[in-house]
Amino acid sequence: MMAGAAAASQRLARSLNDACQCIWLDRARLERQLLQNVGDTVDLFASRPGMVSGSVVFVGRQDAAAMDRTVRLVHLALSSPAYRQRVADQAPAIARIARHAADSTLGLDFHLGGEMPQLIEINTNPGGLLVNLELARAVTAACDSMAMTLAGLASGGVPLADVPQLVVAGFADEWTAARGAAQLRSIAIVDDDPANQYLHPEFLLYRRLFERAGWRTHIVDAGALECRDGTLQAGGRPIDLVYNRLTDFYLVEPRHSALRQAHEASSAIVTPHPAAHAHWADKRLLAWLRDEAVLEAAGLGADERSHLLHSIPPTEIVDAGTADGLWLRRKQLFFKPADGYGSKAAYRGDKLTRATFDHIVAHRYVAQAIAPTSTRRVVTGSVESDLRVDIRNYCRAGATLLRAARLYRGQTTNFRTPGGGFAPVLTLQDG
Repeated sequence: MMAGAAAASQRLARSLNDACQCIWLDRARLERQLLQNVGDTVDLFASRPGMVSGSVVFVGRQDAAAMDRTVRLVHLALSSPAYRQRVADQAPAIARIARHAADSTLGLDFHLGGEMPQLIEINTNPGGLLVNLELARAVTAACDSMAMTLAGLASGGVPLADVPQLVVAGFADEWTAARGAAQLRSIAIVDDDPANQYLHPEFLLYRRLFERAGWRTHIVDAGALECRDGTLQAGGRPIDLVYNRLTDFYLVEPRHSALRQAHEASSAIVTPHPAAHAHWADKRLLAWLRDEAVLEAAGLGADERSHLLHSIPPTEIVDAGTADGLWLRRKQLFFKPADGYGSKAAYRGDKLTRATFDHIVAHRYVAQAIAPTSTRRVVTGSVESDLRVDIRNYCRAGATLLRAARLYRGQTTNFRTPGGGFAPVLTLQDG
């Protein structure tokens, strides 16, 4: 794209996010889609009012291309022997067990409030992929003639219609890498108390998707799993593959002992597994991905290294030796646990007490320079408000499958803001 067209696309995206209310999520269409795919989910969404925003978010073509390049380069770097060795040297023992491919579906989260998109987090079990696919399909506009255009703008790197088969292919590939020609018969979607998880509607979407692929699928509480006669079982039913939605990434909690045992014995395929988290989502990777020497050893050229250095906010590993300096600079930093997720146990530096900071220093944390967010103006009832925006890129093998936004008020993403929640992303094209 020519520089002038790129700048115009960025300006248009900002203007539309500030003013446009003529393109929105068609909730009636969404309900029809969900009824067809999983049955009646109206009550599930009614009890989770902050999950889905009624708005859409516009992204300029230049920002979309920059995020896609970051996705590709992160995958290239972390797939290299240089980074695999760095991870292996730092990972816990259970994360060194990787009997099958660890090329998980990832969620790369960006802030778009600066000169170029800033990668703030990588997730190995990124919530919302299938929910956001349904939202992208349900975008509508005041003008019916835009229907086909909207479908294209809502797509990531592939057409929306191709995303389900690519998701299924990812699970099939992981199974084949571990079990060869053996038939995959049964899957368990596993979390703690899944029926009361905020993203339980997505579990139902995955169950339907897997069942259409010919795999018997159960949604299972992790504590109900048992290891018997060399197999992982749920309610007496053998489980071949576990789609793991736990945030106990290294399976250390006692109620997850059966899943840990099954993973260690390879009596069931677990995905994503502990090695996948260590390899792709340990927060320390955001510091290591700014190490030019390791990036060069990973095979990245000078321009590629420069792109990552400008796309990842300065990130430091917290330890006692750097504590004094970090405390002095705390107002410019965000502190995140190395093995955490979302906003859990994360702290904005200007809100820190000394006691909390001492806790951070005593545990595994990183300190990341605060990356400014973009905003989206939404109308809730008759009230206008500007909400912060995170952009999540759902990716596999270095390619973006789908983009989605999370709208929120405050310092971290949440599902409690009126008018906030997941929102489709429309990527503006040239011209």
